[in-house]
Amino acid sequence: MRTLSLPRLSACPALRPFLLGLLVLGLLALGQSPAQAQGLFQVSTLSALLSGGYDGQVSLAELKQHGDFGLGTFEALDGEMVVLDGVVYQVPVSGAVRVMPDTARTPFACVTFFHPGSQTALGRAASLADLEQRLDQALPSPNLFYALRVDGRFSFLKARSVPRQEKPYPPLAEVVKSQAVFEFKDVQGTLVGLKCPAYAGGLNVPGYHWHFLTADRRAGGHVLDLALEDLSASVAAIREFSMVLPAEGDFLGLDLNRDMSQETRAVEGDRPEEKSQ
Repeated sequence: MRTLSLPRLSACPALRPFLLGLLVLGLLALGQSPAQAQGLFQVSTLSALLSGGYDGQVSLAELKQHGDFGLGTFEALDGEMVVLDGVVYQVPVSGAVRVMPDTARTPFACVTFFHPGSQTALGRAASLADLEQRLDQALPSPNLFYALRVDGRFSFLKARSVPRQEKPYPPLAEVVKSQAVFEFKDVQGTLVGLKCPAYAGGLNVPGYHWHFLTADRRAGGHVLDLALEDLSASVAAIREFSMVLPAEGDFLGLDLNRDMSQETRAVEGDRPEEKSQ
């Protein structure tokens, strides 16, 4: 416990306003924990995940120390992760959402403590691409990171999950060929989104990345497409970025120097091989 030591105010009346000001500032500093900082914390890199780096690196207990909002996946690529209001949910390939224990581990995740700075009216968006175009027009700069939350009723939403893998782990582009796809109509829920600037490619998905949970927290997944009307997005601009890299395991031997832009597009979008649920 840190303490502030100040001279007795009665001993120096002329300095009383100044010292009171220092006291207030000091108390504010003591009350501001790292958890309150508006930063993005990331486990490993997208390029490692694309290359089959699915070994769990960080426990969910540790992950939640860095954020209450975000997305990712689980050890062995076991489904989609949605972090919402401080709870870590797993959307497995079965589609049956469950709350994950703190002992579970993640090979890739991005979280922040969500403090929205603005609301953006979305109007009508006929597709995911339409939604992202509207957001591009509203966001102040393409060079920042953003966390985005959209709550409400969606007239249509398509999401996916991926099956748990066994070693030797295949590349993610191969895994998504057997993804399960879930379609929702007139569904109430929450979009959990991140937008990363283009220069972050390789570290994270350049552009938007969305996961979804229904309002009853029973279904969701990685968003492939959607349609909505008259909803608003809560937006938080993020100006701090930190990352923890694996110190051991498969990560150290992966080839992460190649261009993975085509693989990124393949795993983020819709695919003809999908299996509908």
